[in-house]
Amino acid sequence: MEFFVEKAVLESGVKIIFPEVTGIDNTLKSEEWQEYRNNKIKELIERYEGIDVHSDAILEGFNILHDNVGVKRRKNIPASENLIKLLNKNHDLFYINQAVDIYNIISLDSKLALGAHDIDNVEGNVTLRFTDGSEKFIPLGQSEPIKVAPHEYCYCDDSNEVLCRLEIRQVNKTAVNENTRNIFYIVQGNEATSDEYLEKIAQEIIDTTTKYCGGIGKINIPEVV
Repeated sequence: MEFFVEKAVLESGVKIIFPEVTGIDNTLKSEEWQEYRNNKIKELIERYEGIDVHSDAILEGFNILHDNVGVKRRKNIPASENLIKLLNKNHDLFYINQAVDIYNIISLDSKLALGAHDIDNVEGNVTLRFTDGSEKFIPLGQSEPIKVAPHEYCYCDDSNEVLCRLEIRQVNKTAVNENTRNIFYIVQGNEATSDEYLEKIAQEIIDTTTKYCGGIGKINIPEVV
């Protein structure tokens, strides 16, 4: 599997890198990880209490990115901002499985938009590109396709199916569950994040996931098309 990104998407302000971890055991539930995540949750609750997301360069950077491509802010809350709002509301994160928990915690800590996808359910390669409206899109938790608006940046596989709309909505097709063995991650930033920062967070995902779930990791830099 290879990774590509349209030049026009990069020019809109998107920054992207794709770490990958293969051969994991996602049935594990490490007590060491649970202790770490519980302490981290407490730290993040204190950090984000009363936060004004619009005064934070990284969080507001995703809203600016949406402005740049004509996506309405009100109905399209960036993933990292939404995760912080859920944390502030519930004082915890819903636990799905260990691999998902790891990248959610890292997303909260880094403020980057992160996603995880089961490689074995991807058809062909992955391209971050602008949509033309013909793509198939079945959002996570739904059973029927919904229409994709043209000129939204989306992560698509070679079957013309959306794997993630913008950085905010993933899909059933590649959802990570306890049986998942091989994962690629979306690590997305914006004009307020450096390439070095994205690489640092990508390596953190690899290091943390392999520590608690096993596997072998690598970082994929997408080819510009």
